Amino acid sequence: MVDEEHGSGAAAVFDALGADYEKAFAGSAAHRSSLEWVLGRLAPGSRVLDVGSGTGRPTAETLVAAGHEVLGVDVSPVMVELAGRQVPGASFQCADIREVPLPDASFDAVCVYFSLLQMSRDDQSRLLRRLVRALKPGGSLAVATVPLDVEDVEGVFMGRKVRVTSFAADDFTAMVTGAGLSVVSQESLLFTPSHPDAVPEPHLFLHCRREPRSPV
Repeated sequence: MVDEEHGSGAAAVFDALGADYEKAFAGSAAHRSSLEWVLGRLAPGSRVLDVGSGTGRPTAETLVAAGHEVLGVDVSPVMVELAGRQVPGASFQCADIREVPLPDASFDAVCVYFSLLQMSRDDQSRLLRRLVRALKPGGSLAVATVPLDVEDVEGVFMGRKVRVTSFAADDFTAMVTGAGLSVVSQESLLFTPSHPDAVPEPHLFLHCRREPRSPV
């Protein structure tokens, strides 16, 4: 199946990048600002799901340091191994998030930083709806993407060939609100990863809330 091929392809890319991915994005002030937004909305000891948790830094590390319980899910075995060593206070699972059981209203917050881009548009929409159901009413969801109107195109990311699907910014925002979220704030910027093969890329961060009575 195409989705399975894309899942294994993403794993291979991020297995190869390993710690280089963390170094390349360590300078993202927007990512850290987004985490501050999440932290500002959490009660002590909250439970957070980190989708596409990578090396565990900065997301899981920041949340654990603030006293929260974190479950990270990533399709790359190398990333999960790195995350487990670097952030021992969090729990990490090597799996495709589309296949992970997510009980309703089981998380206080969900972080989805750039982990939708190797999924089809239908899968992105379906997953967001599942993630909203997994949020407690009133819970927070931070999501970041590369807002380009592309579907299953081949690109090069940090020197590695990848297949990418995304949405233009307005369409992505419409998908997010259609999943049952209200957008509280957003940030758009151009970011260049710190890597010799990297090129500038647009980033869109949306900070969202599941309304207490959202129909999901």
